[in-house]
Amino acid sequence: MRDSEFGAFLDGYVGLSDLADTDVKAVYLTLSPDLLIQAVVFFRIYFDEEGRADSHWNLPIEDMARKGAKGPDLGGGPIRLVCRSQCPVEGVADDLWDPDMSPGQNHFHAIRKAVEANALKFRKQAPEVAEAAIPVLQAETATPAPAHAAADKSAERTRLAQLIREHRLRIKTLQSVHRDALSDMRREHRLELQAVRNELAELEQKHERVRLSNEQLKKRLAERNEQYLILQEQVTQSSEEAEQDTQTRSAEAVLLSEQLERKQRELEMRDEKIVALEQELHELRNREPTENTVMRHLQEQSVFLVAYHAGMGHMTLPFEDIETYFQNPTAYAAEKCGMNEPAYLEWLAHYENPVCRHQDGNGELCGQPVMRVSQPSEFQPGRDDRCESHQPAG
Repeated sequence: MRDSEFGAFLDGYVGLSDLADTDVKAVYLTLSPDLLIQAVVFFRIYFDEEGRADSHWNLPIEDMARKGAKGPDLGGGPIRLVCRSQCPVEGVADDLWDPDMSPGQNHFHAIRKAVEANALKFRKQAPEVAEAAIPVLQAETATPAPAHAAADKSAERTRLAQLIREHRLRIKTLQSVHRDALSDMRREHRLELQAVRNELAELEQKHERVRLSNEQLKKRLAERNEQYLILQEQVTQSSEEAEQDTQTRSAEAVLLSEQLERKQRELEMRDEKIVALEQELHELRNREPTENTVMRHLQEQSVFLVAYHAGMGHMTLPFEDIETYFQNPTAYAAEKCGMNEPAYLEWLAHYENPVCRHQDGNGELCGQPVMRVSQPSEFQPGRDDRCESHQPAG
């Protein structure tokens, strides 16, 4: 891509999903107008999970490309080369990488082919032609042979210097690759050693746990043996005691059986007495009154029994209610008023003494006279038996 497009990636405007979460080995090139390589920078850059370039990446690759040392000749003379083994700026070598110069995998040959393919459609400009030399008439002189020899020697020295630089670069890259491989091997060795140590520590912990578990099991087994012996003694003792208890309980069972039979006979006799009493009671209730007695006249209604109760006044008692009435006259009157006995008694207390029944903190009644409620069904406790100052709120 062009430098402007790379700048857009660095600014975060666009991302590359194909490079998400990848540490990319990239190459920065500067080309001459006639598309010859002038400088090469081998650098690294990280793309995050969204395919965006690392926002903290700040390598000065343009400045490094201008300061690079001489590298191999890629068609336009020795290039300016920046890589991990040949870094002009301190502290950034770890952000660079070394090219592979081995036959068949030479990165420089791949870079040269990519530039020649010109997939980005760079416009190639022809190099400026030097101004034609104006012929000058001069006396014919023979070129000294030593001048040609000096030029050939200079070209040969230049070629040899270029080869030496390339070999030195290759040696540096190979050393760097060797260092990286050695560092990776050491790191893997450390990781493997740490894994072995962790496994050994885990095995030691497991062995210790097994040993402690065995000791606990042995201790528990000894305790179980002691418990078994104690239980065996207790069972033997319990058997003897059980045999004695069985004999004792057999005698007790005989006594209890006799007592149970006696109680059973007493219950049967009591049930017979209850049946006889109930029959006698039934006969008494259903027995006809004797002639010329009050109960006989009441049954024939030639004589009426009249009772008076507050809230009901005088009421004639039917013959069949006489016995119920005399058992509890108050409850009978409360039932006729449609109330229960406690409510009737509460109204009756108000009726007989219509005063305020509010009690203060010392339990003393207010005692102020209030309006008497003559009908029990209309009486409301807590309201009708309270004076105006002690009426409930609302």
